[in-house]
Amino acid sequence: MKLVWSEPALSDIESIRDYIRRDSEFYAGRFINRIIEAVETLVELPARGRLVPEADDPNTRELLFQNYRIMYRLEGTRIIILAIAHAARDWTRKEVKPWDAT
Repeated sequence: MKLVWSEPALSDIESIRDYIRRDSEFYAGRFINRIIEAVETLVELPARGRLVPEADDPNTRELLFQNYRIMYRLEGTRIIILAIAHAARDWTRKEVKPWDAT
């Protein structure tokens, strides 16, 4: 399987890093590296994440990492990382949802 990062997911990673970096450059880098390591585990076990409850699509899944949801879609031999969002975010109120993009 091949990992593909969507532009929104890359933007999410940068935003998370920038937020944590306000307090600590070290911990920002460390946290982002741990998110990336979690994502890379999908190459071996792509269906390991649970189905996204708000999405009606068996190919749209998510890994839970601390307080974040790493949303991704399985497409053939690709794993597309859709978004990385705080778990408290209410997706039902968003007009554009990560699983509707790309």
